[in-house]
Order: sequence, then structure tokens, then C-alpha cells
Amino acid sequence: MLPAQQPQKPFDAQSSSSIRYHQEGDAPVIDIDNVSYEVVDPEIPGRPRDERLLLRKRIRTREVVGDIGIEATTTVDAWLFGVDPKEKPTYTLTVSGTDPKAVNNDLLVISRGLEEVDWWSVYRLGTGEHLFDTYTPLVQFSISRDTETLRYVGLEVPPDDTPDKRLSAPNVVGVLTYASSQRVIREALITCDDSKLAALLRSFADATRTVSFSDGAIRVSVSQNYPSPPKTMTISIPVVRDDLDITRAKGPVGLHVTAWKR
Repeated sequence: MLPAQQPQKPFDAQSSSSIRYHQEGDAPVIDIDNVSYEVVDPEIPGRPRDERLLLRKRIRTREVVGDIGIEATTTVDAWLFGVDPKEKPTYTLTVSGTDPKAVNNDLLVISRGLEEVDWWSVYRLGTGEHLFDTYTPLVQFSISRDTETLRYVGLEVPPDDTPDKRLSAPNVVGVLTYASSQRVIREALITCDDSKLAALLRSFADATRTVSFSDGAIRVSVSQNYPSPPKTMTISIPVVRDDLDITRAKGPVGLHVTAWKR
């Protein structure tokens, strides 16, 4: 049973949303400013068990009609529930992106793909601390059948302008992240001996990636896009004692999985 909560002081908060359609030169432009509130229930990892959070999520978007992609900024302000939102937030997070979502009282996930490539940033819900980025939808599963103990997996595919120069190496395919709600437990670097094949496997235009979990293992699959035949390549990495067992990873000849640390 949760400890009894202290009575909360009443408060009243209002935020306006707006839309503006106008011309800039010859181009029609749509500006939207949306604000919403969410109350997160107790038992947020990293916070006292009885605490709840109030989230204010503000999304500003600008779309030039006819252009590919949009400009978007998301700001999430978080207060301990019961604190007047006129006071300073417990944390504020501002990034380019849309669609901020609280996941399982554990994480805050924001969609960062504003043009042709979908990707997401994952943060600790209790503190706003960045955990990892993923270019495939976030995967979640429990490592225990007796009690739900959730773990999260994502795959980062380095873009051409990646700030980590190590990921610019021609043999790099991607980085797999295995995490709890509080920390990154393990990262694994996927590489390919054939640099031309590696470039294809990490291409956003020519390949599609999926990540899944079943039978105690994480599977990373990469398929070539139409009109090429799929030629799907899959790497399987067992999860053992709440960690990636990289030494038992299995995949096609020429693909390798090694420990990685930022």
C-alpha cells in the first residue's frame, strides 16, 4: 500500500492553444501552438513512491504547405503534483520534435523525426535526463514472469552528420541500447566487414530496420527496400541475467556485435 499523501493545495492553471494560417511570400504557412496537461500517477522511478507529477506539454509546429517535413519544438515542464504551476518546474525539457508521451510511469518519449526519417529520444520521466535515441519504435518487455520488471530497447542508426566520429567509421551499422527506466545497462555496436554492405544496412532510404524480443533474445533485422529483394539479415542477442550476452550473439557471416560505451 502506498503511503498516505499529504493534502494538495488547490490551484488553477490555464494555457491557450492557437492556429494561424497565413502567407509568407508565395508560400502558405500553418503555425500551430498546442498545450496539454497530464498527471502521472505515483511510483515514478527515481522519485518518492507517493509522488505524482504534473506535466505541461507544449508543441509548436510550423508547416510550409507543399514542403517536405515541418519545424517543431516540444517543451515539457514537470512539477510535483500540488505545486502551483506558476512556480518554477522541477525540470523543463525543450527539444525539436512532437508527440511527447509518458510510457509506463517510467519514460518520456518524444518523436524527433520531422522530415523523412522517424526517430525518437527517450528520457527518464522522473528527472528529464536523456537516456538514449532510437530509430526503431521503442521495444519493451519484462525480464521476470513473477513481477513486472520492464526493460527497454532501441536501435540508433548514425546519420551522416553524427557528432560521435567513431560512428562515422565505414563498417558501422548501428548501436543497440538495452536500458531500465533509470539507466542504460548495455550498448552494443553492430558492424559489418563489407563497408559497402554496411552503408546499405544503415541507409535510411534503402533499408528498413526492426527490433523485437522473443524467446529470451533481442533480434535486430534489416531488410532492403523495394524494388530490391528484401534479403533480410537478422542478428540475435540473448538477454541473460539482465544484460546482453554479446558473446553468444548470432548472425550472418561478416556481421559482428561488440561492447560499446559512449
